This record gives sequence, structure tokens and C-alpha cells, in this order.
Amino acid sequence: MSRHDVTEQDLIHLRRCVELAERALEVGDEPFGSVLVSADGEVLVEDHNHVSGGDRTRHPELAIALWAVEHLSPEERARGTVYTSGEHCPMCAAAHGWVGLGRIVVATTSEQLTGWLAELGVPPGPVAPLPITTVVPSAVVAGPVPELTEPMRALHARFHGGR
Repeated sequence: MSRHDVTEQDLIHLRRCVELAERALEVGDEPFGSVLVSADGEVLVEDHNHVSGGDRTRHPELAIALWAVEHLSPEERARGTVYTSGEHCPMCAAAHGWVGLGRIVVATTSEQLTGWLAELGVPPGPVAPLPITTVVPSAVVAGPVPELTEPMRALHARFHGGR
């Protein structure tokens, strides 16, 4: 992944993902947010994490993949871009690959998140934090974005009680 692959337009959508992550936190969910944008720059769908109800699969990246397969042709999916506040987990990366979504732009990586959670004393989750390209080798991924690192780290610290 490379910051150099992130454009000014990408930054606009990534900042929206951070806003969605903050919205998730405000309603008691883990701070993750994602946006799907068409090839012509139209925001098609956006969502944030909804795991607080007990369904740990309610990630925004999975919701976007499911929405895309219902509403877009395979060609439209392949030309779209998914923006996300945090790198896809393996479940979401697999869904992204299976439905044929295009480029992924991440504000922060799973490696960064794993480090923050370890610093906060949060035990590892049940799923290995693999990079997207380990799950979907052909995925085109850009990021992380250094200026969004601290805002996202702070949101995770707030969620986990600043342990």
C-alpha cells in the first residue's frame, strides 16, 4: 500500500469515512466507516459499523459488498472504489473479492489497528488481522493516510475506554 496512490478526491471520501466512524462511536459501535463511490465520482452508499447489537458481522465493508451485488452490474462494481476508515478484515476482504468490487482506499491499516489495540490492552479478536491482499491477492489497495492516523487512533482509544 502506498500513500502516494491517494488523490485529493480520495481524501475527501476518506474524511467522510472518519466522520462515519465517529458516528458509529457516538451510537455505541466500534469506530469504522466506509463509502462506495462510482467510477464517475457519485457516492452510491455509505455505512458505519453496527456490531453493538451482537452480530459481529455487521461491518460497513460487508454491507457495501452486499448492497453492490444487489444494485450494480459486475462492470459497475469493478469500476467503483471502496473507501474505508480501517483496512478490511478478512471477512470483508473476501466479500469484496467475491462480488468483484474495485479499488480500495484505506485511511488506516490492520497493522496499525492491531498495534493500537495492543497498546490499549485489548485482547486479540477471533479472526487474524490479515492484509487485504493476503485474502484477495489481486486487490488494488491504496493508503494508509498519515494525517488520518491520529484521528482514527483517538476514536479507537475512546471506544476502548482509553485503556
